[in-house]
Amino acid sequence: MIIMRISFFLLNLQNWYTETSCQGQPLKMKNHTPSASPPPLTILTSPDWEDYELVDSGDGSKLERYGKYTFVRPEPEAVWRPALPQKEWEAAPAIFQPSPEENGGHWAFRREIEPRWKMRYKGLRFWVQTSASRHMGVFPEQASQWDWSAECIRSANRPVRVLNLFGYTGLATLAAAQAGARVTHIDASKKVITWARENQNLSGLDDRPIRWIVDDALKFVQREARRGSFYEGLILDPPKFGRGPKGEVWEFYKLLPELLRGCREALSPDPVFIILTAYAVKASALTLYYALEEITRSFGGQVDAGEVTLVESSARRVLSTAIFARWSR
Repeated sequence: MIIMRISFFLLNLQNWYTETSCQGQPLKMKNHTPSASPPPLTILTSPDWEDYELVDSGDGSKLERYGKYTFVRPEPEAVWRPALPQKEWEAAPAIFQPSPEENGGHWAFRREIEPRWKMRYKGLRFWVQTSASRHMGVFPEQASQWDWSAECIRSANRPVRVLNLFGYTGLATLAAAQAGARVTHIDASKKVITWARENQNLSGLDDRPIRWIVDDALKFVQREARRGSFYEGLILDPPKFGRGPKGEVWEFYKLLPELLRGCREALSPDPVFIILTAYAVKASALTLYYALEEITRSFGGQVDAGEVTLVESSARRVLSTAIFARWSR
């Protein structure tokens, strides 16, 4: 009896498989309603740089030019071989040597360079340097986002207030202010806020309405919502892990939903744009897409998502550096 029941089950299973598959096509269960198509993903590049260049990449590193100097920094995404000969890499005056600790390491200098030097992107001027981390004070791949937010601000044809959370050295803030927005810039580090103000002066934007504030991003946006201070534009670049000025712990997956809820409450009834970027997290652009789509659904408009990239000069390979989602009216 048991054998007969098993045989009957296997026969039915074979019939079901025959009805629902054909020469390797995906199986489709009967009476199944297909879900909505996934959103298309966008690849962002920043082709208008003159002072920055991704010269080459490969073997877990990238060779970059920041102004007059080239540097070698770690790049886990570069799993291919370098296109340029080793001598081109060895000519770089400095290389960042990572340590086993996450984000740990130090700079090794092959020859002396200036402690800091100037760079520019279109109308922006700013200082760069080899900092205690592998970062240089600018994320060149974000230039396309600076241009996009500036265009959103100019196209609004009305006053736009922008909140930039985790603002770092202020280039997104300065691009928005240059386009005519009133900007509130938040970062947990007093040192980088000072750096950002120096960039403001260097760019000739001292007369623009920018508030530079050292604070915890989540706490600040929640306070703004409670006191009815609203924004038409939001720029969010949260790290994987960080600490606020009073030791507040930021963890991307744990606190991003709470941050986005706070941002939704701090949005103007008539917002213009939102940009959300994430680096070094185990997430896809779809994660950011649906998170942003949820908080902007009532406004209409369009959510776009994808990867932020740089294009090599050597072999023209496209190197992914971050994921993003953005919304505009």
